[in-house]
Amino acid sequence: MSGTTPMRATRREWIGLAVIALPCILYAMDLTVLNLAVPSLTASLNPTAAQLLWIVDIYGFFVAGSLLTMGTLGDRIGRRKLLLIGAVAFGAASILAAFAPTAETLIFARALLGIAGATLAPSTLSLITNMFRDDRERTIAISVWVASFSTGGAIGPVVGGILLNYFWWGSVFLIAVPIMVVLLLVAPRLLPEYKDPQAGRLDILSAALSMAAVLSIIYGIKSLAEGGELAISIGAIALGLAVGIVFAWRQLRLTHPLLDLSLFARPAFSAALSINVFGFFALFGMFLVVAQYMQLVLGLTPFEAGIWSLPVGLGFVAGSLLTPLLLSRMRPAYVLALGLTVAALALLVIGLTAPSRDLITLISADTLLSLGLAPVATIAADLVMSSAPPERAGAASGLNETSSEFGGALGIALLGSILTVLYRGGLGETLPHGLSGEAVAMALRGIGGAHSAAETLPEGGVALLEAARVAYADAMLVTSLLGAAIVFIAAVTTIAMFRGMRPATA
Repeated sequence: MSGTTPMRATRREWIGLAVIALPCILYAMDLTVLNLAVPSLTASLNPTAAQLLWIVDIYGFFVAGSLLTMGTLGDRIGRRKLLLIGAVAFGAASILAAFAPTAETLIFARALLGIAGATLAPSTLSLITNMFRDDRERTIAISVWVASFSTGGAIGPVVGGILLNYFWWGSVFLIAVPIMVVLLLVAPRLLPEYKDPQAGRLDILSAALSMAAVLSIIYGIKSLAEGGELAISIGAIALGLAVGIVFAWRQLRLTHPLLDLSLFARPAFSAALSINVFGFFALFGMFLVVAQYMQLVLGLTPFEAGIWSLPVGLGFVAGSLLTPLLLSRMRPAYVLALGLTVAALALLVIGLTAPSRDLITLISADTLLSLGLAPVATIAADLVMSSAPPERAGAASGLNETSSEFGGALGIALLGSILTVLYRGGLGETLPHGLSGEAVAMALRGIGGAHSAAETLPEGGVALLEAARVAYADAMLVTSLLGAAIVFIAAVTTIAMFRGMRPATA
């Protein structure tokens, strides 16, 4: 550290941090709150199967595709200004989604929500780096920032369930409107403005290439995870990589690039992004596996599964807020390695618990997984932002969020694909006799298909369901053990990557 003591934050900055937390909570809620509304909106809008998939997925796609552009745009026009523009757009798109008369309108509204949502995370994280100059205070502020996303993800299903008990499906979108109104009223008074005074004009072609590359890769990975056509999935990933190469080539030729590739020459910056990918790989990959297990193996309703998932979200909140305390006593390398090791042990317990169908132990281990991975996400974000120059904070925050999206997509694809292959192999050996070819094909597509097939069988449905549940639990055991091994390797690697780094709070 230099001999100059950074200016410490005042009460205004800490109140401003609470304001920043509002859109972050909402951003995460919108990723989960829709799940419970699917049955009622299906009955109301009668979407096709393909339209329903787009209704659920398109928000996340457009968030991922727009993050880098929005982060860089904030550096150019002002981070607070972009946050307020995003708030207006998010509120307007939420109203459009709530009252959408057709499936097509809802898909369009969800796409707009994704683009508007992509302004929130980069703007808020880059503002934190301007508001909190002291290393220790910045780490605390980023811990609160990470915890706010966890809070939104945890309460999303609960809030959605309560609203759907009393109102129509569109009500889950309207909760965004009062939050955005509050943000618009208080943000100009409490949040500072900052932009890069030397920034050039936004290169529209680079923005389009960036979105095309990320969307193609995320779509291909997600399609692969869901058992889509292999040629289409691989083709989408290959197309995204090719467009990404063109994007990188263009950045090297521009005087004012959308993405300054020299950021990756900073070892701490590149290493932090890599560790962030590993953390969200485990978190998102197991989130889907455990969610299906609770509903399709244990037989919980979506709302019951959401309630049981609350401790998991709160574990991430607690882990985020404990990170500054851990950093005051240990080097970042050891906190990262400890968090990843705890996550690996949690994955081990999750796998060993799956065949016994012990819900309490499963939730305890899943909570421990969140508790271990929260410091990883917090420290990675802190390292990314502290490694980037202030005028590149928006772009850096966009890259941090994009790495989270990629890590999550890879976790869902890799762990989901391994589980599906193991499930099919296990179920193929234990299928009840006398099933029709159509029922067998449905059951082998996944445990959800087994449930659908069982509903068509007046006799034998119970046996099919039990065979599918056993096959899924056994597949979950092996998948979790593989995930534990990958995360433990990441923990060992982390020591080598960050060993010489001193704690920010020292």
